[in-house]
Amino acid sequence: MLIMDDLKEQIKGVINDLYGVDETVDFASVPSDIEGDYSTNVAMRLARRVGKNPRQIAGEIIEELIDCDFDLTIAGPGFINVSVSGKALKEQLDTLWSDNYGDNDSGKGKLAISEYPSTNIAKPYSVGHLRPGTQGWAAKMILEANGWKVVTDNHLGDVGTPFGIWAVGFKRAGISEDKVTIYDLGNIYIQMKADLKAEEKAGEHALADEVQDWLLKLEAKDPEAVKLSEHFKEISMAHTHEVMGRLGISTELEMGESCFVERGKQAVAEYLEKGVFERNDDGSVICRLDEYGIDVPMLMLKSNGAALYATTDLGCMLYRAENIHPDRIIYAVGAEQKFYFEQLFALAKKIGLKVDNYHLWFGTIDQISPEGKREKMSSRKGVVLMEELLDDAEKRVRDNFGGELSDEDIAKIAVGAIKYSDFIADRKTGILYDPDKIFALTGQSGPFCQYADVRLRRILEKNADFKPVDFADYDWEAEKDILQILLKFPDIVAAMPENFEMHKIAGFAFELAQELNRYYEKTPISTAEPAEKSARLELIRRADQVLARALSLLGIEIPSKM
Repeated sequence: MLIMDDLKEQIKGVINDLYGVDETVDFASVPSDIEGDYSTNVAMRLARRVGKNPRQIAGEIIEELIDCDFDLTIAGPGFINVSVSGKALKEQLDTLWSDNYGDNDSGKGKLAISEYPSTNIAKPYSVGHLRPGTQGWAAKMILEANGWKVVTDNHLGDVGTPFGIWAVGFKRAGISEDKVTIYDLGNIYIQMKADLKAEEKAGEHALADEVQDWLLKLEAKDPEAVKLSEHFKEISMAHTHEVMGRLGISTELEMGESCFVERGKQAVAEYLEKGVFERNDDGSVICRLDEYGIDVPMLMLKSNGAALYATTDLGCMLYRAENIHPDRIIYAVGAEQKFYFEQLFALAKKIGLKVDNYHLWFGTIDQISPEGKREKMSSRKGVVLMEELLDDAEKRVRDNFGGELSDEDIAKIAVGAIKYSDFIADRKTGILYDPDKIFALTGQSGPFCQYADVRLRRILEKNADFKPVDFADYDWEAEKDILQILLKFPDIVAAMPENFEMHKIAGFAFELAQELNRYYEKTPISTAEPAEKSARLELIRRADQVLARALSLLGIEIPSKM
């Protein structure tokens, strides 16, 4: 809030003169039903330090600021509230305004990698990969808005035990290679997991040994294993690209785990020789991380020499350090992998990698069971495939909004509803897939925010032939609340790279959309006098730019009609 910067410095100087202490002064917007536009609690924070009542301190500060350009009042237990004119707010917005308002260059010269959605080969794109994709894409958009260059990578799960499971299951199923689908591979995996569990329960291991044999074959580049792996990957990626396209996300790279097996094993051998890693009696290799407060060693190689996630992740980290040179790496992976990433980041420090690793973690996607209880979404209890969720969302948009919407607009509204429901809550909590709420045109929903911007564009289109006149004398009092909200946007964007609290962008979009709706109800635009109309249309244009930009950071597009 640059408009408050001078006042902040004045208050800091007064505090130092009156009480001989240095104190930080911050302002926050106040609710519309309270007198004033901005407020600071500095008097309450000073109370204990100077041994006075907060309201007394607030009064003493205000008395010294009698010649201030703003109206100052005391509120509640000792808040100092500041009233700012609409014209001053508009002047501040004019000072900051640009074609890319809200963006900044704080990350200029820095390079990040955003890793998402990290899908698995030979499995249909599931709802479980919704949040990795949406959150990872938003991280990319936010970093770019802050001046970073971002490389995106879908780190595919294309090696490890799952490949062995598919290979054995595929051979047993007897499906022709040219007819196998992604859904066949998904069913094979489910059946094989059940068979392996039954075998283990019976105390046997022939099937499990066969799975491991195929895994070792692939690592040894056995022609049949390589051919199967490549075929599985071809089927999977065609499916994955289709679903990602519907979600409006993409990645530049698709460097799966298979790319890093050899480099990872080589690194394990190198660090074993240097004494950084240790070999267990059974032949497996570990890395101890006690110096980082982690008492569980990280398993780097299986006893039979097979690679693990840690092996390929080690190879991947080294590849990126040697070839891409990132300053930061964002891993968009769920909360269930928190401990693994704590180990992985400690491992990176132990081997001397100089990069800021960030685990962008999030909760699960839940649904309401037939019994009315909240539970994790699963295949046996409802929608689980991402394309099924998207199909269901598009059907609901058609049913709810009807009209003459194009397929493109229906898709934008459906995806916007799904994504907004992901972002409106803190990502560290689970989200509830509640169709009645997320597709509503009221309340905190994607369609509500999209409709607000569609309405803005409809007003601008309706008045496209209007010739603006001079509005220098306009007081902007009717627009104060909207101007205050617009002025928040740069600070919200600038704060995002620290903790990626995307719910604050979603909340900002809703607050702006809600205030715009209030504005339309009480303020005429198309029928206003020329000067007022000119001013208000300028505000509408700026609000459209900011609302659309805020939603675009979350990967949400504006439909042409609703």
